[in-house]
Amino acid sequence: MSYTYNPLYTHFKGDDLSRAELIERKVVEIILKSKMSDEDRSWSKTFELKHSSAVTQIGRILAQKRGLDSELGAIICAMHDISVFVTGRVTDHAHKGAPIARRILEKTKKFTPKEIELVTSAIYNHSDKHVVSKNPYVELVKDADVLDCGLYCGVHDAYIYEKSQESCKHYFARIQRVRKELGLPKDKKWDHLDYVEQGKAYFEKHEGHNHSKK
Repeated sequence: MSYTYNPLYTHFKGDDLSRAELIERKVVEIILKSKMSDEDRSWSKTFELKHSSAVTQIGRILAQKRGLDSELGAIICAMHDISVFVTGRVTDHAHKGAPIARRILEKTKKFTPKEIELVTSAIYNHSDKHVVSKNPYVELVKDADVLDCGLYCGVHDAYIYEKSQESCKHYFARIQRVRKELGLPKDKKWDHLDYVEQGKAYFEKHEGHNHSKK
């Protein structure tokens, strides 16, 4: 039995999709079709699906608030971690993701060279949270990325564990700025550069774990 859908909204079915919907669906398909198991991935497929979707929607909201093109903002955000989705690895994923995104965009034949350059440049630079770019779309994806990650329980302590204090200062300040911009209540944990969630007890218990700050 087949099901019809309301032609006023595709629900991502069929071929009559907007450019953003086309890219969003492609990202989901890449994640779902990957043969690499969660055990071998840096993240789980569940997180990849949740994070890419949430950052895309946050990107739409921020784009509207900042007077930017919400379609391009959504496309950038949907593909910002495309290298992770394709390879399962986070190492240097921003830089590695730009050429992957370029190939996907060019294959659709729906984007101008200028649009492709805008999208890939934002993806390439999105991990540099310590840099304030003059390109508003680069800042858009950085802000959408950190805001979404900062909404998960335990991420504050994970950042403390994984990153240098200097990096954490930039990440936390960015989270605070975006929360204020969107009128969200102040979350005091982002004022602290020490463990404030469950992380301290966990990492003390596993202090033999091989780890290097990055």
